[in-house]
Amino acid sequence: MNFQRGRLKEEPEINLIPMIDVLLVILIFLMVTTTFSQIAELQINLPTADAEKQAEKPNEITVAVDASGHYVINRAPLANPGVDALSEALRRAAGDRPDPVIVINADAEATHQSVINIMEASRLAGYSRISFATQAKNGK
Repeated sequence: MNFQRGRLKEEPEINLIPMIDVLLVILIFLMVTTTFSQIAELQINLPTADAEKQAEKPNEITVAVDASGHYVINRAPLANPGVDALSEALRRAAGDRPDPVIVINADAEATHQSVINIMEASRLAGYSRISFATQAKNGK
C-alpha cells in the first residue's frame, strides 16, 4: 500500500556551499602555517655587545674555554676537562668567597657542550651567578 501517492519524491542532493567554506578555511590555515614555518628556518646571527670594560671585581672567577675544549680557570689550565673536575676547580678558585660570579669566556668556535659543562660544574659547586663575556664590535 502506498499512502504517499500524490507526493513527489525529493532527490537527495549534496549542498556544496558548506563544503566550499570548509575548503577555504583549510586553504587559509595552510597558507598561514606555511608562512610561519619559513620564519623558523631563518639563519640566525647572534648579536655582539657594545659595552665598556668594567673594572676587575674580586668576587669573580673567570673560566675560559677554547675551540678545542681546553679549560682555564683564573689563568690556571685544567688538566681534566670533566664536569666533576671543573666543579672542584671552581670551589678551589672561590676559596672562602661567598657566592662568586662565574664569568665564562668561550671562544666563538667552542662547542655548546663545553659551555654547558661549565654551567653544570657551577651548579654542582653551588654557584648560581653566571655571566658571559662578550667582545666589542670592531670599528667602534
